[in-house]
Amino acid sequence: MPRSMTGQGHAHHESSLGTFVVELRTVNNRGFKLSARLGDQLNVLEPQVDGLVRSQVRRGTVQMNVHWRKTGAAGNCQIDQDVIRAYYRQLDALREELGCRHEIDLSRLATLPGALVDAVAGDYDQEAVWQELAAAISAAILNLNSMRDREGAAMGRQLESDLNLMTLTLGKIRSRAPLVIDNYRDRLRTKVDSYLRQEGVSVETPELLREVQIYADRSDISEEITRLDSHIVLFSEALSAAESSGRKLDFVIQEMLRETNTIGSKASDAEIAHCVVEIKCTLERMRELVQNIE
Repeated sequence: MPRSMTGQGHAHHESSLGTFVVELRTVNNRGFKLSARLGDQLNVLEPQVDGLVRSQVRRGTVQMNVHWRKTGAAGNCQIDQDVIRAYYRQLDALREELGCRHEIDLSRLATLPGALVDAVAGDYDQEAVWQELAAAISAAILNLNSMRDREGAAMGRQLESDLNLMTLTLGKIRSRAPLVIDNYRDRLRTKVDSYLRQEGVSVETPELLREVQIYADRSDISEEITRLDSHIVLFSEALSAAESSGRKLDFVIQEMLRETNTIGSKASDAEIAHCVVEIKCTLERMRELVQNIE
């Protein structure tokens, strides 16, 4: 079943070490990319976080925010006075430059990045923290994948509908193809007979048939129809696989588009040309969906 690369997930995990809040958001990407904001205390665990997320999300850009509120953490927080002073000096200089009369609020400075530090940031068991953090991340990924699966199921239904439409259109091409040669032969015979009557000359039937055969060989699309039909079957099988691959589906669409273009260029027939346009429009819709499948 296809899974969308776009989704959101959230988890709120309580433990003896405190509360872990994990927020996830994913968007489509050709490969895997994790952008994690863990905070100063958890940055040391970034390799483990990357490995855990990568094991459960194959493709897409993952944006992660993690908040850890320690048990009794309020008493452990201290103000980094050097950071506050640096913020104040820069803002004070900017205020004078702009001629601003408003006073600088120190309480607001305390909310800026790096203003508050954990007095015991290094005094914790990393392995114990990782176990709790991993549980929170796994729960968030579970919620994320649930949303992506629902969206992927809707995309799968649309792709199946488009695939059925393309199969019907290809059937029209298959039925029309033999008539193209007959129509060409009739048109050619009419033109030749008209010209011969005007000029008072004759031409042997084998020569006329040879010309028709050359056209038939040049405009034969039976192989392209067969290959396109096999690509449709392959796409359907890949779409219904247990772990549908967006890359594989995109590759199959490229092959289907190649065969469709060849059919359009070889078959000089208005009805087939209309069918080719219909198939190409269908493939374009399918490609837009497939590019968001994991």
